[in-house]
Amino acid sequence: MDYFLQHHDHLWFLIAGLSFIIELSIMGLSGPLLFFAIASLVTGVLVNIGVIEGWQTEILAVGLLSAITAAILWNPLKKLQNSKDNTDDSSDMIGLKVPASSDINKVSGTIRYSGINWQARIAEDVDVDSITDGEQCQIIAITGNTMLVKPI
Repeated sequence: MDYFLQHHDHLWFLIAGLSFIIELSIMGLSGPLLFFAIASLVTGVLVNIGVIEGWQTEILAVGLLSAITAAILWNPLKKLQNSKDNTDDSSDMIGLKVPASSDINKVSGTIRYSGINWQARIAEDVDVDSITDGEQCQIIAITGNTMLVKPI
């Protein structure tokens, strides 16, 4: 512990490393700990080059840098997580013909497969605006836990 009391920058690097590991392994890049880890890393660098000194200043720097990092990275990370480019076209469910269990449009809906209602929406490259409840449709891709379908 005496080592870290004399080498504040190494403590911030350790905190940043542990935060990154926890964020990536447990939380899956959900955000808050990622911002704290980046702020801790930057604070460690600033302490190392002598820009800031003292625990109070370092803690203030971590807080401010966490807020700044969150403000800058929040929207890009949300867009990355919610991108619709993560479609899976290799699933064994693709090509199956299933009934719609509710009206399906370009935003929401459900299909019935294997006794379970699955979230569904019409694929963007399909020229139909809706599929009615009970109508047959075909799964053409999967994005996350949502089936992309087209009418038959």
